[in-house]
Amino acid sequence: MPDQTLLAFDYGLKKIGVAIGNTLTRYARPLEVLTPHTRVQRFEQIEKLLQEWAPDRIVVGLPLTTEGGEQYHSLRCRRFANQLHGRFGVDVVLVDERGSSLEAQEILGNNQPDDAMAAAVILQRYLDALDHSAEQEGNG
Repeated sequence: MPDQTLLAFDYGLKKIGVAIGNTLTRYARPLEVLTPHTRVQRFEQIEKLLQEWAPDRIVVGLPLTTEGGEQYHSLRCRRFANQLHGRFGVDVVLVDERGSSLEAQEILGNNQPDDAMAAAVILQRYLDALDHSAEQEGNG
């Protein structure tokens, strides 16, 4: 796989965690937390990030139940992912975000806002899955 820049979003109605990573280093890091008050502000802030980082792909966390099923917020995240793809024409991938906020809190070791770290956890899972699928292809 060629070197690609990836942006990840931990989507929420009030806050959106953002992380950055790439397929060369296979490392994700927290970037910032967006706190838009309107839908227009949300997409303006996202557009600025896309202009600055020019990602090849976007990863959006998909909240699922503990059993892996869809829930109400899953629909909102799917809609958000579709809007990103439709508005900006960037490939969007959904990644299971179960436990990402808890993992982010453990990494931070405090009660600071964890949205950007949760986005980094989600993106790291995606990057780790790329490593795993590459290993599987090598063994095939």
